[in-house]
Amino acid sequence: MRFPPRITRIGAAAAVLSALLVGGTVAATPAAAAVGSICYSDLPSQAYDTLELIEQGGPYPYSQDGTVFQNREGILPSQSSGYYHEYTVITPGSSTRGARRIVTGEETQEDYYTADHYESFDLVDYGC
Repeated sequence: MRFPPRITRIGAAAAVLSALLVGGTVAATPAAAAVGSICYSDLPSQAYDTLELIEQGGPYPYSQDGTVFQNREGILPSQSSGYYHEYTVITPGSSTRGARRIVTGEETQEDYYTADHYESFDLVDYGC
């Protein structure tokens, strides 16, 4: 059996607890409510490839991969600049990067998946 990468990732509850313990805020805003969850097994196969590349530290298919994600949409929990990084999830048949991304959070090591170019996010649940 192949274990998914980042199997040691902590879940959303631990991320919230971590934010509270270090003096961060956890707001119940409409934007924060837009973050859902997705089982690791429900991700598209190309997302597994991206997560594996993240674990290996690259090389990445696009120069933008690994850059700081600004969270301008305000959907992900508010964090300091540099906390989030984005990576392309290749879309078969697309001549561009497409809309799919993995966005990682560095301190609590959470992974988010978006299939619609940052309009919504799902926290990857490695336990289902």
